[in-house]
Amino acid sequence: MSHEPRITFGMIVLNGEPFLRYNLRSIYPFAHQIIVAEGASPRAAHAATPDGHSLDGTLAALYRFKAEEDPDDKLIIVTAEMCGHPNGFWPGEKDEQSRAYADRATGDWLWQIDVDEFYHPSDIARVIAFLQQHPETTCLCFRAYHFWGGFDYCAEGGLFWHRQYQGEPWGRYRRVLRWRPGYRYDSHRPPTIVDERGRNITRRRMYVADSFGVWMYHYYMVFPHQFSRKGAYYQNQPWERERGRLQKNLDLLGEVNLTNGLHIMDQYGTRNWLTRFHGQHPPQIEALRADIAAGHVQIEQRRTDDIERLLADPRYLQMVRVAARQEWLKAWRNYLIYLLWWRPRSNLVQFIQEQTPPALVQRLPPALRRKFIPEYRRRYQEQLLRYQRSIRSGDAT
Repeated sequence: MSHEPRITFGMIVLNGEPFLRYNLRSIYPFAHQIIVAEGASPRAAHAATPDGHSLDGTLAALYRFKAEEDPDDKLIIVTAEMCGHPNGFWPGEKDEQSRAYADRATGDWLWQIDVDEFYHPSDIARVIAFLQQHPETTCLCFRAYHFWGGFDYCAEGGLFWHRQYQGEPWGRYRRVLRWRPGYRYDSHRPPTIVDERGRNITRRRMYVADSFGVWMYHYYMVFPHQFSRKGAYYQNQPWERERGRLQKNLDLLGEVNLTNGLHIMDQYGTRNWLTRFHGQHPPQIEALRADIAAGHVQIEQRRTDDIERLLADPRYLQMVRVAARQEWLKAWRNYLIYLLWWRPRSNLVQFIQEQTPPALVQRLPPALRRKFIPEYRRRYQEQLLRYQRSIRSGDAT
């Protein structure tokens, strides 16, 4: 494309401190727009005020950034009240909240970013250069370093190599999405864009950023409050894999050891472990760390003596080596199934769905008509129904 790609960064956030201002500063120089939809969905009510906003002053921090650090008027703040939801809560499960920023986007690409996701400035510049060279891109996916228990440790393992973790092979995140007039943000899990005819264009020209050396830095479980709030939130979801998530997180927050050290995460029956991070953090994360050390940012930090003992234990290193081999074999097996079966089947199903007239779909028997519901929606609906049945029977925890 002739002009430099215009990037609209879109963020949904609830309780974004202490990351928020550092994240906004990191993307500001590259942004055409930064649109932040603040507030809670009903399943996150435990971590919100009675009117659906952050407990930690995130909304006030956004307005402060707007007043003090937004000379080019790039930041747009959106709340549920602004979108016709007077109780302050976003309906649904993040879809509506994501659409709130997408509907206001005027850039060529949407770059979806969570408040705890960071990039090196040079890597953002490389992504923009890639998009300029490859304007046919409909989605750019990222692998990530997942920080756990502190800034010096990462979680790694089978979950983060699993396709269903984020919807793409090797746990890659869909993050940069093509955007044009008439396009619509259809789903948050996984991020999905449809065109003016309702056709899913997300995977038409998909590339991976790690192919040119760009990774995301995901600070998802660094501070104690993340363990408890995320545990409670995911436990409220209709997914069997998240049953008891809050207690699992709290147990890991209390201590990691040889007993639970391969179960840092356990979704999809995977084993996941801790490693030491030897790389360089993005500059704004280093700024945050310096402000914490200087006392400018007051935040509780997790103890790390148990992590250090675990990483120094040769028994743990041997356990990790064995688990890593087994998880890699499973990941490669699943990847081959994806290449040889799931992707061709998915492409064929999408082609049939797009070419079948809507009037004909409505005349089909109900069981066949369900086949025309996108797979990610159908899977979520099935999970929700099972969860609701377990609630009625008293089995849900």
